[in-house]
Amino acid sequence: MTFPEFTSEQAEVVARAVRAIQEHAPACEAAQDVTPGAALALSQSGYTRLTVPTEAGGLGAGLGVFARAQAEVGRADASLALILAMHGHVTGAAFQGRSLPPHLLDAVAGAGVRGELLNALASEPELGSPSRGGLPRTVATPDGSGFESGVWFVTGRKTWSTGARALRWALVSAATPDGRVGRYWVDLRGEGVRVEPTWEGALALRGSGSHDVVFERAPAALQAPPAASHPASSAWFWTAVAATYLGVGEAALDALRRYAHERIPTALGAPIATLPRVQETVGRIGAQLMAARTLLAHATATWDARPGAGAVPLIGAAKAVCTNAAVDATDLAMRAAGGGALTAALPLGKLLRDARAGLTHPPGEDTAFTAYGAALLDAPDRA
Repeated sequence: MTFPEFTSEQAEVVARAVRAIQEHAPACEAAQDVTPGAALALSQSGYTRLTVPTEAGGLGAGLGVFARAQAEVGRADASLALILAMHGHVTGAAFQGRSLPPHLLDAVAGAGVRGELLNALASEPELGSPSRGGLPRTVATPDGSGFESGVWFVTGRKTWSTGARALRWALVSAATPDGRVGRYWVDLRGEGVRVEPTWEGALALRGSGSHDVVFERAPAALQAPPAASHPASSAWFWTAVAATYLGVGEAALDALRRYAHERIPTALGAPIATLPRVQETVGRIGAQLMAARTLLAHATATWDARPGAGAVPLIGAAKAVCTNAAVDATDLAMRAAGGGALTAALPLGKLLRDARAGLTHPPGEDTAFTAYGAALLDAPDRA
């Protein structure tokens, strides 16, 4: 099982995004933030159009195509790829699940077509991951009547705001006066919004600029009333992170293969690629990554063929397998490369740190495999 092929235009924007990431990732890593040049390059790559439907001016990527694209940009750099992952999954899920009102869907599409980066901001200091439930401390205060016609003001703090300084728009989850959760379309360059730099010194994803965003009666241009979650939200988000970190693991394999041919110890008189121990490690990493990639391709193809709740547990399992494969790949590559892996001459230390970040994204391993196991037990004839 492999991912679907790109159209020529999809291939072009993915290639531009990869080049932009390769050019700007070192500066973002050094700055421990998204530089203005990186933000502009990501916007101008055209990648923001990838998951916008063709009828709305986008490139119409389904989940399988999106997964393939994210693996390619993740291979270039996890920090900047994750910014694109957030934009892509929010857009793809919103349109496939029709989980936003028409006027807000139009705003999401317009942002993508114009190259304006967006993200959904939901995590908070006390709340943790919103996937675990709970009412956000961030609140939306009405100044008018109803979601459609009223003006709303958002007040609160959001953490883990990937690409904060590069974003133009955010879908902010906030509690309504009646104790439910709505989503609010906020211009991050508008009034009542500030980015608080809290990401310096992060263990991983240093170039992602995942700072806190603080809202002080920030006006919301558009709103989505409280509604039940759609399966597309989990499917697109889990795929986004699975594919991004799969790319990190593949980058570690690439780096180890290059180093194995370049490193010629005097005592050996030949590249370490000739050593059975190194060959075994490369083979082990390659097999794990291929298995993870094949599973993700199968899971996303299952969704694309019949999107719905029944396809979600397999995507969750694929996320767990992909992130674990990335962690194993980077660790094994570090071991095989030896002392050289500890130097800045090789990217393996950075890849190791970035890969571990994949474990923090939902679903957790326990949740993912429990849900998939339950699905198998309910339908034991289905793989």
